[in-house]
Amino acid sequence: MRFKGVRAIVTGGAAGIGLATVERLMDEGARVAVLDLSATDTGDISRRLDISELESIPGAMAEVVDELDGLDLLVNCAGWDKAQPFVDTDQGFWERIIGVNLLGPIAVTHAALTHMEDGSTIVNVASDAGRVGSSGEVVYSGAKGGIIAFTKALARETAHRQIRVNAVAPGPTDTAFLASFDETGQLADAMTKQTPLRKLATPDDVAGAICFLASPDAGHVTGQVLSVSGGLTMV
Repeated sequence: MRFKGVRAIVTGGAAGIGLATVERLMDEGARVAVLDLSATDTGDISRRLDISELESIPGAMAEVVDELDGLDLLVNCAGWDKAQPFVDTDQGFWERIIGVNLLGPIAVTHAALTHMEDGSTIVNVASDAGRVGSSGEVVYSGAKGGIIAFTKALARETAHRQIRVNAVAPGPTDTAFLASFDETGQLADAMTKQTPLRKLATPDDVAGAICFLASPDAGHVTGQVLSVSGGLTMV
């Protein structure tokens, strides 16, 4: 029970990687609050929250932390993308991508840190798109690259409080999010063929990496990015 007594918040915990993370944390003893755009009954506490609406975050965070009676772990998992050529995108699309994938996690973390005690932990879900780039996901790649840099800088700034900050960078993962890009399944097949392990990640594969970084097993790990890509990227 690595997380017995741990009070955790997971954004984007209603489905996919976020849901798998919530379930793992609870199975190992954590009390978990879920913040998600979709209404959900996952977790011990759940609140509907659009993390791109920055002004709503401090109040929501304060309410949830009060219900949890403290905060030891934050997992920034909420994200959104739509694959299309960069030249076909516009300012409204850029703002939505950056709001959900970069500014939202920054604002959530800023609000959470005022409640976190020394020795707490933050895990951000980035993407290998932010490490090596992804065609059709140009702005998303930029936002996730920002999350990686944010993770490293914050890890340096919070180290004196023994707060560890790390990131997981998933590669192609078998979720409804991936399926929404290509209903034919051809994209998933192509990605599988390019992956040395010849399979996509499952949400539980990524949740396992998140929970490792969140646990005492990674007690001397901070400012790091762990790819979960089946070897598709080796950086």
